[in-house]
Amino acid sequence: MDDMTRGAASVPARLDQRPTRPARGAAWAVAGLAALSAGAALALRRRARPQRRLEGPPPVTLRVAKDLNRSAALLGLAALADSAVEHYRGSFHNPAMVTPLAVSTAVIGVSLFGTLDDRPRAHAVRDAAYGGAILTGAVGTGFHLFNVTKRPGGLSWLNLFYGAPIGAPSAVALAGLLGFFAERVRHTRPGEAPAKAPKVLGVPAADALAALVSLGILGTVAETALLHFRGAFHDPAMYLPMVVPPVGAALLAGTVLSGNGRPAMASTRAARWGLRATAALGFVGVGFHAFGVHRNMGGWRNWSQNILNGPPLPAPPSYTALALAGLATLSLEEDRRHAR
Repeated sequence: MDDMTRGAASVPARLDQRPTRPARGAAWAVAGLAALSAGAALALRRRARPQRRLEGPPPVTLRVAKDLNRSAALLGLAALADSAVEHYRGSFHNPAMVTPLAVSTAVIGVSLFGTLDDRPRAHAVRDAAYGGAILTGAVGTGFHLFNVTKRPGGLSWLNLFYGAPIGAPSAVALAGLLGFFAERVRHTRPGEAPAKAPKVLGVPAADALAALVSLGILGTVAETALLHFRGAFHDPAMYLPMVVPPVGAALLAGTVLSGNGRPAMASTRAARWGLRATAALGFVGVGFHAFGVHRNMGGWRNWSQNILNGPPLPAPPSYTALALAGLATLSLEEDRRHAR
């Protein structure tokens, strides 16, 4: 992301203007939803029927499913924080602007529940929340596209720069998709061996996950490129997201989707390091964006204004979440490779 706000052209001229009372009410409502979501996750965990634990370490599919739940939770948190800041700045003038906040909060809650659930079964509540996130992301993309095209000039570079970010709702959808894949990887039918290679819609889960994560990373790079281009790449570090994540995505796709039988250890090792670098970039990006907030007038002393108008702090962790999902995919692929 860049050092300019996504909607700089629409920021009111009065610097002391604050969001309206309904916007503040919506923010408190989201905070309440977050607390309820955490409580629901704990309640679901306590109500889960005790089952006999498997002897030895848990199956790879269960470990991978929990890793995907963590990735979905982190991506949901990034989407929640990002949409909360952007929609709060827009004073929640459309009631539908609360929806991604509520859905992202639900994704976080059920994903945390998934990380605590040791049962090799999909859960209806988690599936419902993840399905809602996928639908919300798709509808949100339509809303944002409409916001861009209804502006004077229609679909133009200026409107892509300063209108509603078209790629932002996809983070909610990606969080839902990662959670949906986690449930499919986790699920073991009665009488089926837990270590059996799982499939999603008839496609090996490792292949489907590799495609999803790679496309998700490339889509995130496209949005980052648009906004960094708007910022004229004034800092050389703004080129890092254009280089590191695409390399990690290419290595992941090449390792899992090559179709050449067992991938070489060197290829797997390179993909793992590429994804680790992508995950690290997410944390580094938060630091760069925090410095971008500091550079604005008043710095962090004027945090209530500069967080709204500075580079989006919640955006870079999306790379970390997707990279962690990629690492889980490699673990699933290695298990499939050893089973051949």
